[in-house]
Amino acid sequence: MTSKLIVNGAIYTTEGWTEKGYLLIQDGRIASIDKGEPPYDISRAAMDIIDASNCAVLPGLTNAHTHLSQTFMRGLAGGRPLMEWLNQVIWPLQKSISPEELYLASLLGLVENLRYGVTEVTNHHKITQSPAHTDAVLKAAREIGLHFTMARAWSDMGQSPEDPQLIIDDLDRLFDLVENDSRIKIANGPLALWRCSAKTLMDTHHLALQHGSFTHSHVSESKQEVELSLKSYGLRPVEWLDSMGVLDQFTQVVHAVWVSPEEIKRIKARGAVVIHCPVSNAVLGSGVAPLVDLIREGIPFRFGTDGSASNDTQDVWETIKFGVCLARAVALDPTVLPPGQALSFALANRSLAVGLPADLIIIDLNHSRSAPVIDYNAALILGGSGREIKTVLVDGEELLTDGRLNMLDEDQLLKECDQAIYALRRRAGLS
Repeated sequence: MTSKLIVNGAIYTTEGWTEKGYLLIQDGRIASIDKGEPPYDISRAAMDIIDASNCAVLPGLTNAHTHLSQTFMRGLAGGRPLMEWLNQVIWPLQKSISPEELYLASLLGLVENLRYGVTEVTNHHKITQSPAHTDAVLKAAREIGLHFTMARAWSDMGQSPEDPQLIIDDLDRLFDLVENDSRIKIANGPLALWRCSAKTLMDTHHLALQHGSFTHSHVSESKQEVELSLKSYGLRPVEWLDSMGVLDQFTQVVHAVWVSPEEIKRIKARGAVVIHCPVSNAVLGSGVAPLVDLIREGIPFRFGTDGSASNDTQDVWETIKFGVCLARAVALDPTVLPPGQALSFALANRSLAVGLPADLIIIDLNHSRSAPVIDYNAALILGGSGREIKTVLVDGEELLTDGRLNMLDEDQLLKECDQAIYALRRRAGLS
């Protein structure tokens, strides 16, 4: 039996923060948590002891929406509205990228997520020109070792539509491919609803349900999308989803910037989850999601960075703080989204408890931006402490140890990415 013991840390449990406590991991799961010093028999039996003095120990964060391919597209959102940005920059680059380049971009994006303490990533995978492109992303995810959900994107209308049967067949292939993988999952990922037919939306949603999965889609990201939906279907996007039976507890509504009060009530009634990407929405000038209304209705939501082309980083901590500040500014209310609640949302309402998988991070609080720590929640959410990630564990396996990656040579990866990105931009005509 392998065992790992974390001592002297402030531990985030179901009862709140346990200061100067210990946590024992055995065979990838949490075997014991308590305050104070560990008993002698636990210390003696531990194969590895990690000193977490002046550190916070908590579950890894969830990045609930990103596009890893856009790691090679940083800095290209400035001064372009959403549709112009897609047409002039993103779609040409996506069309030109090779499987090898997509593999490198995915590795780099996942390393960045890992360094911010993320242990769960949902990647809305847009580049499906060939199975090789999709498999390259899955290969990168396996090598990094995070919990990874690929929402296989598709559109069967508009620019470069896919054949509906090919979409179904590839989703079937992917579900079968990861059936026995404990860390990698597949989801249905329709792109903007105005590019998706009703029949394929219903068929793919039902397929996801058959595999115990969900549907993850951009919804009402821009005002223009709502206008297109009203023109095409006579319904707003959430209303249209609901009319087809595709709005339920297995639906993730990404962005929800331009949802109406009536749509918010529908989201609540159906139990759907909202993914909030405040930094991306602000960079693209798309608007501000009605986060206060969503919270007041008790609608579950998660934070997402979105892709690096519309955010430039995968910094979930920045996304959370920006989301908190934006919500308070819009509401003119400093009590909205207190740090403890924001942290809970960022962790997908998870805490550390006996019996759970040892997916956790250790964050250094012993620096000038945090000390003295009076409130752990505020130090992490508002004080910028979350960026000081020392160690990341998934299923008890150390992926990052004292700031060092354990699965690849990061310097070599950066060199390979630098070489690849220039070739990609030249082929896309963006050099």
